[in-house]
Amino acid sequence: QVQLVESGGGLVQAGGSLRLACAASVRTFNTYAMGWFRQAPGKEREFVAGISWSGGTTKYADDLKDRFTISRDNAKNTAYLQMYSLKPEDTAVYYCAATRTNVILRTTSGYNYWGQGTQVTVSS
Repeated sequence: QVQLVESGGGLVQAGGSLRLACAASVRTFNTYAMGWFRQAPGKEREFVAGISWSGGTTKYADDLKDRFTISRDNAKNTAYLQMYSLKPEDTAVYYCAATRTNVILRTTSGYNYWGQGTQVTVSS
């Protein structure tokens, strides 16, 4: 069983930055691909970014790749999402997810484990 705990969310003004962290309680963290998703009120959960086991491969939602950066530190069992130039439309609950495969999947069904989410609110 993998437990994921997100942190780093909060209230930020438009144009600001935030770094989210996802701490995993598993010794074999380097055998899980990690993903970040977000869900705004009234909308479906959507893919934001994903990263392979080693961190050598990353994927992003097309409209976010210029402002968001995903990374991981396998020694710390933690994945990160650095967000720049935040916009009000980035307001959502952000979730991290883990999958045992080494394929970065863009669908929620591809991930076995989920965190509880962290709220990001961007004010205009």
